[in-house]
Amino acid sequence: MSSRIFQNVIIQMKDAVDRPIGVVDEQGFVVAASELAMIGSRLDDFHSFDLEQAHGLPVSAENRSFCALNSESGKLDFSAFVEGTDGVSRTVCAVAAVAFSEAKNNFEEKHNKAAFIKNIISDNILPGDVYVRAKELHFVTDEPRIVLLVRQMNNADVTAVEVIGRVFPDKQKDFVLNINETDVVVVKSLLNPDNLDEVKKVANSIENALHEELGIRCVIGVSTTARHLRELADRYKEAQVAIDVGRIFESEKSIIYYENLGLGRIIYQLPTTLCEMFLNEVFKKNPIETLDEDTLETINRFFENNLNVSETSRKLYVHRNTLVYRLEKIKKITGLDLREFDHAIVFKVAMMVKMYLDSLNNFRY
Repeated sequence: MSSRIFQNVIIQMKDAVDRPIGVVDEQGFVVAASELAMIGSRLDDFHSFDLEQAHGLPVSAENRSFCALNSESGKLDFSAFVEGTDGVSRTVCAVAAVAFSEAKNNFEEKHNKAAFIKNIISDNILPGDVYVRAKELHFVTDEPRIVLLVRQMNNADVTAVEVIGRVFPDKQKDFVLNINETDVVVVKSLLNPDNLDEVKKVANSIENALHEELGIRCVIGVSTTARHLRELADRYKEAQVAIDVGRIFESEKSIIYYENLGLGRIIYQLPTTLCEMFLNEVFKKNPIETLDEDTLETINRFFENNLNVSETSRKLYVHRNTLVYRLEKIKKITGLDLREFDHAIVFKVAMMVKMYLDSLNNFRY
């Protein structure tokens, strides 16, 4: 199909160019040309290595000038060529490469399902156009899908998108999209949208593939289920929020589900001034910084064990009376008795608000 696109551009350019022009593939075979007899032949002076090193600039060979076409994958797929190695030939070749690249990209965007999905999650398409494009691409609009945002931590690898792509062989239903050098988005269709195990299996398979093949550690944000194509943009934002909120409140987890964020999601959306006012109101007697690390560890364990004194003391390897003494000390410092449910709720929210504010300060610095 690309050869037809290139040939249409050549037909429009042929009268304005006084020398043979065309396009070759990555092996040097002519796929389109102003001289039809050249199509299918291989150009002996084509050298892919020189073009890869040229970074999009025209390169002179023995008899011709070559210029690589832009490629979203970053690989050398096609190159424009023009007969001659003089300055005019190089200029014509560079201009032709731009024209060929633009025509190719426009065609792929119009007929490529992955490009269509990327436009939806990026809000680059009007809601009314979603129906029209979906019909043109024979796309099922109301199939349940989830969005997973895969963010590479520490050392990012450009081949991660290929590794993840191999996990999802059905390119007509599942889409793996490269967003930037660290982020890859997966839009996965679901057989049973209410089966959480299916979603967990998908996320685990991505994490395992990156770890085993590239040694990469990643964090995966998982959205809720989209029931229609037009909901994918909102689901992509959910996956982003899952990673951002998880970084604060669930930093020990590598797979974070948006629907499980709970209070953290609410706190993340609050203005910082409101959060600071809340902390000042809760800790009127003494600020939360008054509590040392051991005391905070005791509080966390008490929450983990559902405010059960006996179970918490067993997990901390301390006598029950020792834990009661610590809780009384916390009550004296903060004015909150963690053995009372209402006080415990307020304290838990206050700790999360403090974590949120601390994360913002650390991010700024």
